[in-house]
Amino acid sequence: MIEIERKFLVTSEDFKTEAIRENRITQGFLNTDKARTVRVRLKGDSGFITVKGKSTEDGVSRFEWEKVISKTDAEALLILCEKGIIDKIRYEIEVGNHLFEVDEFFGENAGLIVAEVELSDPNETFEKPNWVGEEVTGDTKYYNSQLSKKPFLTW
Repeated sequence: MIEIERKFLVTSEDFKTEAIRENRITQGFLNTDKARTVRVRLKGDSGFITVKGKSTEDGVSRFEWEKVISKTDAEALLILCEKGIIDKIRYEIEVGNHLFEVDEFFGENAGLIVAEVELSDPNETFEKPNWVGEEVTGDTKYYNSQLSKKPFLTW
C-alpha cells in the first residue's frame, strides 16, 4: 500500500501519439489535510475513493489506499467535496518496462501537463521519454489536492 512515484513536467504533446489508453477523469477531495487526503474520482463508468498519507521528505513515496465504488456513489460524493474539482484526461504510455501516466488538465488548471511513473523501489532506474522535462517530485503545488485549492492559472 506504499505508492512510489516520480513526477515530471511534460515538454510537448508527443506523448499523445504513443498513448495506449486515455480516460477523462473528474475528481474532488473530501479532505486535503497535509497528513492525509481523501479523494473521490470518477473515471468513465467507475468510481474510486482513495486515501493518501503524508509523503516522505523527498516526495517519492506515501501510503495509498484505494477502493472501487459505484459511479452513482462517486457522483454523490463529488457533490460533498471541497471547492475545486479537477478535470483532466489521463493518457497511459508504455515506456520500456514502465507505464507513464500523463495528465492533461482543463478548467482552472488548463495548460498544465504532468507525467508520473510508478516504481517498485525509490532507487529504481527507468527510461525517460523525450517529452519528459523538469522533475517536480515532492513539489506539493503539483499535487492534485493542491491544484484544487490553488489552480495552475493563478500561479
